[in-house]
Amino acid sequence: MAVPTMASRMAAVNVAKSINYYPSNAGWSAMWTNFDATTIDRDMARVAALGADNVRVIVFPNTFGYPVPSATYTERLRTFVSIAGTHGLSVKLTLFDWWAGYTDTANSIAWAKAVIAPYAADPQVIAVELKNEFQPDDTAAVTWVRQVIPAIRAAAPTMPLTLSVDAGTGAAGMAKIKSALTSTPLDYYDFHFYGNSERSLAEIRKAQAAVAPSPVVIGETGLSSATSTEGEQAAYFARVFRAAKDAGVGSVAPWTLNDFSSNAIPSHSMVSTMPAQYKFGLYRTDGTAKLAADVVRTAWTTDTMPNSYLNLSFEATANNSPWRQNQPAAGVAVITTDMPRTGRYSAKFSGTTRTTAGLPSLVTAPITPVQPGYRWRAESYARGINATGTTEMSLSWFDADGKWLSQSVSNRLPTGNTTWTKLVIEAVAPAGAAGCQLHLKSGDNSGTVWFDDVAMS
Repeated sequence: MAVPTMASRMAAVNVAKSINYYPSNAGWSAMWTNFDATTIDRDMARVAALGADNVRVIVFPNTFGYPVPSATYTERLRTFVSIAGTHGLSVKLTLFDWWAGYTDTANSIAWAKAVIAPYAADPQVIAVELKNEFQPDDTAAVTWVRQVIPAIRAAAPTMPLTLSVDAGTGAAGMAKIKSALTSTPLDYYDFHFYGNSERSLAEIRKAQAAVAPSPVVIGETGLSSATSTEGEQAAYFARVFRAAKDAGVGSVAPWTLNDFSSNAIPSHSMVSTMPAQYKFGLYRTDGTAKLAADVVRTAWTTDTMPNSYLNLSFEATANNSPWRQNQPAAGVAVITTDMPRTGRYSAKFSGTTRTTAGLPSLVTAPITPVQPGYRWRAESYARGINATGTTEMSLSWFDADGKWLSQSVSNRLPTGNTTWTKLVIEAVAPAGAAGCQLHLKSGDNSGTVWFDDVAMS
């Protein structure tokens, strides 16, 4: 294999089809203390089958041995890199997680050099993240990293170096890091995005602007299926992958490959107390795939993102649907087989009222990112029996901060008994629009209304 250069490694970083990884039964530091090469080999085969070409792995100083990494743990890292290589996967290394010894600069540099040394000229290792979710307001951390960067550059001059920010720190934190490191700049920036996927294009562009002209990758993103349906988790990935493509970001790394079993996360970590952390995976703990796995595979193998993931004809199971109930106190839509227009299912509202906030509705959001001035069309079919009140479809527009701007409304379904009637919206996204929600509404309706065959473009 050719000796890597900074240019060759950065070329790989910018387009890496990367996955974040821990085994399902051994998360965080437990991956290393309970190292299982057989499980890792099986998982790396699954990663490759998704279409990935890179895996991110996190190294813990206090687990590996600090300030001198133990031979046992450096061998486990070597074995991991070797296994990944047999499946055609390059590796990104993240150092200094669960660690805050910023006053111990000399030992931390020595430790990092020892971990990185075997891979300094190994083209399979394409980048090193010096600290996971760096805090730019921590002055001790900034002082530390200003010294670590040149030391690592001297030891591994062709290794791209980066730092990531957490979801709360975001683009503003990335700007602070760039400003603090003008004399020792990073090679690229790693944006961890867990924000609202409906406005992800605006958030990605904020991150890019914060560090321009430095490259940006999305090193972590995802939604827990403990707090949403698996269908909404899948739609989340679909929106983020599509937004990244529109923004010109060529690398999006899902967090994470696997859900975690109940005892997989070390109990001394606060992460272990957070139920959502156990359900970010593309695969369940029994190894079966969620719909999100199909979304990621589609993104990596076809570079497309079809609207079929939005379940616009209501044929998916409830767990695989991204539709959400809005104003449920005034009425709830039920997915039923008693009046489909096509297929087997449609959405039914019966006996609805309204709240002070508006009409009850089913709501979802498009995969295509929203930008001001772009023309949109949405349509659906509705049918009523003894219908009263208001039955319509709307597009609600939001700015980059999630503030409601306005809505565009379709023609209304007539009251009484009707055949299937097309409801249509043709609208231009208003100034400042960064997100959109599609609502199927039926309020003040003492009868019954069905919706089916929604479309958005």
